[in-house]
Amino acid sequence: MIYKVLYQELADEIPVRERTKSAYVEGNTVREVRAKINERKYNIEYIHELDEAHLAYEKQSEDFHVEKI
Repeated sequence: MIYKVLYQELADEIPVRERTKSAYVEGNTVREVRAKINERKYNIEYIHELDEAHLAYEKQSEDFHVEKI
């Protein structure tokens, strides 16, 4: 499964939409992805499992790359 992770780079920062970043991470569950990302000390806003249609849309972006943590 591919998950889209929305996060702020600084864990103590209040979430602001304009500074929200995204990463695409491969994993089996949301819990596993959160555990993998946790060591980066991000302020994770949301982790979303991508279905086939959403994944196809995201792949059209030039910034799309999946991290295998």
